[in-house]
Amino acid sequence: MIRSVVLLLLLFYAAFADEIRPAFLELTQKSDTSYKVLWKKPTQGETKNPLKLEPLFPKSAKVVGLKNLRRTNTALLESYVIDEVDALIGKKITIVGLESTSSDVLVRIHYLDGETEFIRVLPENPSFSLSHQSGFYNMSSTYFVLGVEHILEGYDHLLFVLALLLLVSNIRMLILTITAFTVAHTITLMLASFEMIQLSSTAVEAIIALSIVFVAAEVIYAMRGRKHVSAKYPWLIAFGFGLIHGLGFAGALKEIGLPQSDIVPSLIFFNVGVELGQLIFVFAVLMIAWVVKKVFTQNVLRRGETGIAYVIGSLAAFWLIERTVSFLL
Repeated sequence: MIRSVVLLLLLFYAAFADEIRPAFLELTQKSDTSYKVLWKKPTQGETKNPLKLEPLFPKSAKVVGLKNLRRTNTALLESYVIDEVDALIGKKITIVGLESTSSDVLVRIHYLDGETEFIRVLPENPSFSLSHQSGFYNMSSTYFVLGVEHILEGYDHLLFVLALLLLVSNIRMLILTITAFTVAHTITLMLASFEMIQLSSTAVEAIIALSIVFVAAEVIYAMRGRKHVSAKYPWLIAFGFGLIHGLGFAGALKEIGLPQSDIVPSLIFFNVGVELGQLIFVFAVLMIAWVVKKVFTQNVLRRGETGIAYVIGSLAAFWLIERTVSFLL
């Protein structure tokens, strides 16, 4: 029963993993009435069709010249210039189609006076207006929330953490392991965000899947009494693979975009959000484990943990094959 429930949950997570990437709208004010528009909407599924989202500006805003279209592996980018006689401040802009998706839109506005405003648009309220407010507070809160949501919706990262929790034997080792994972992915997140290291995103995603398969296998070996180095020193494995997971976080952050004027603080707040989301997940798992231990016998618990490890490893193996094929093609 436990195995079936976990398998259904993991398959559900996998099915909706492509829907969580946010769209991105950047407005750069060129004059009192002119704005350069960059509109990026993520693609989804095997067809790689972009989400059916479009920004709707006031009727008085006219497109000047031609629209430039460019496609990447994960998004469709559209750039053009609009002219609004009375400027856009205070006027309603709507993301058409957003209410029927599970995505959100990050809006960044660069004003002539150097101020930057951040707005996060959610499906339940797809309209917004520019207010020309100081950007630091809404920048920090926006990237903090994005960090929390990214880790809680990053199913491969969570499965890796879950596998580590199955491998760890006590609280002291758990704290050391989670700390090692945090330090490692923070290092590569920072380095990759400043373009000091670069690696293909598809290769990174494949290695992340491999890391989950490896830890799941180590969990099963440990339960059979064959404890390898990873079972004795899980923090070492957490640190090593954490370096790769940090590149995965950096890839997601690159998709969102970093404000050039506030790269360091936005990066810090995103990372703090990731850490908080990770701690929330670990705490939730520990609380569930505590309740389950009160209900089931040790034998049932052991069988359940073994089943979970097999499910984690099987799903990660599927991801590994899928991502490797995508990388090679």
